[in-house]
Amino acid sequence: MAREIKFSLVYRDMWQSSGKYQPRVDQLTQIAPVIVDMGCFARVETNGGAFEQVNLMYGENPNKAVRAWTKEFNKAGIQCHMLERALNGLRMYGVPADVRQLMPKVKKAQGVDIMRSFCGLNDHRNLELSIKYAKEAGMISQAALSITHSKIHTVEYYVSLVDKLVEYGADEIALKDMAGVGRPATLGRLVAEIKKRHPHVKVQYHGHSGPGFSMASTLEVAKAGADVIDVAMEPLSWGMVHPDVISVQAMLKDAGFVVPDINMNAYMEARRLTQSFIDDFLGLYINPKNKISSSLLVGCGLPGGMMGSMMTDLRGMHNAINMALKKSGKPEVTFDNLLVQLFQEVELIWPMLGYPPLVTPFSQYTKNIALMNIMSMAQGKPRFSNIDKDSWSMILGKAGKLPGPLAPEIVELAKKNGFEFYDGVPQDAYPNALPEYIKEMEANGWDRGEDDEELFELAMHDRQYRDYKSGIAKERFIKEVETLRAEQAKTPSAPAVAVEKGTMPNYLSEKHPNAKPIVATATGQVLWELDFNDKSVPPAPGRQYKPGEQFCIIQSSYALMPCNVVEGGKLIDTCVAQGTMVKKGDVIGWME
Repeated sequence: MAREIKFSLVYRDMWQSSGKYQPRVDQLTQIAPVIVDMGCFARVETNGGAFEQVNLMYGENPNKAVRAWTKEFNKAGIQCHMLERALNGLRMYGVPADVRQLMPKVKKAQGVDIMRSFCGLNDHRNLELSIKYAKEAGMISQAALSITHSKIHTVEYYVSLVDKLVEYGADEIALKDMAGVGRPATLGRLVAEIKKRHPHVKVQYHGHSGPGFSMASTLEVAKAGADVIDVAMEPLSWGMVHPDVISVQAMLKDAGFVVPDINMNAYMEARRLTQSFIDDFLGLYINPKNKISSSLLVGCGLPGGMMGSMMTDLRGMHNAINMALKKSGKPEVTFDNLLVQLFQEVELIWPMLGYPPLVTPFSQYTKNIALMNIMSMAQGKPRFSNIDKDSWSMILGKAGKLPGPLAPEIVELAKKNGFEFYDGVPQDAYPNALPEYIKEMEANGWDRGEDDEELFELAMHDRQYRDYKSGIAKERFIKEVETLRAEQAKTPSAPAVAVEKGTMPNYLSEKHPNAKPIVATATGQVLWELDFNDKSVPPAPGRQYKPGEQFCIIQSSYALMPCNVVEGGKLIDTCVAQGTMVKKGDVIGWME
């Protein structure tokens, strides 16, 4: 008898892999019944990742959004699933255990059935509590493998991880092929081995389309016993996103699997609605290049979701690198050559850094080290001359155990800097914090919300939640959209992504006419201190910086991005406070 394959629509990840924001709650509730009418989805990915943080950033209550968004699917018997990052929860840095424990309780009450948990380093210690807390809350625990391709990441490596996750109580296993670089035959063997050892465990495959393997991988894992396939739909499918449900359905049907029919009238309506959301405001943040696949990703393994930001970073560094090459008497490079050089540098240093799977935030850390290496070598300096604090945290084991050994020169560099390696349980570094957040809510007269959902949001996204409650977030978002629309109207033929680049007002350049500007390397909030303390202040004038040294952190919609100085010098002045929203390219300080 032919085996049945079910589909899950990754509506959240479709948006996150394409741009900065996802639809508003009124838009989500508009399309939800249409998705139900398509009749082909057993599951829908509704929230998690940066979803709720983004809600707060544009002034919308994420708890109301999740409850309203899941309601129609709950009524139709379609399971809702979310994505969380184990130790990092729904953010980019560690989360206290009591906050992690509260999360599935809140999400289950809001209508979410399945918690997909992944650790970017595949450290089972970080996933143990995710599994425990999900099951305590009555959710299905789906533990995810962060898929990549290396001599370390073999079928045996992943199967041994699965054994631990099942031992902890995981109900399902997801193959999170975040860059789409998992090789089809290997993924097929992995699924077959999982099913052989744990036949009661469901397997769900999630593969991005970037390097072009995803359709072949889908067929291989289906033949090997996968139960559910993640799919997307136009106008956001393919490119750096996911395969379209129409193509996946046709392929699997031809292969002899039982697959659901698609109501094409409903598909076209959902397609139309999604496009209308893009036309409303979301398209202002979507990089057209994310619609294009690239075989260059096969070698470097960088995930499609970060390609847009990476290309912008590279453009920002292009002139500085060429200036350094010119000073050193070396020939300048074109942008395309620099892109290839970056991919090759990532491919070179990745094994030296212990093979961290290139998924958020470790993909950003590895890319940052590679980019600074290129700058250092252009200046005649050796590799690894400048490594930022967050990348060192990964190297030293504070986020979890790296899959492979570090290169001897990295170990030696750590010792030279007086750094200590950490081999304890990463969670131990984050003490419980809910009592302090409860005190803050009581002091402000804030309601903890139904099922403590407002308490959870403050504890998980404290900075963004405070801005939401004060109204600053909504004001900032409205101003941001108005600015982008105005700039786009001036250059209607330019791609939407072009308006993300900041500008330097004349009065700022006149203030320090002979100084070198320090510019924001991403769009987001400037953080002088990572504890998000409103009292944090910029560094004092007179401080000396080495080339490539971290100046501040920028909290973008998808990551905590280090903002490093390009050239060394003495700080003269800064012009932004803690939490100030800046655009990529905006001046935030000056040095000489």
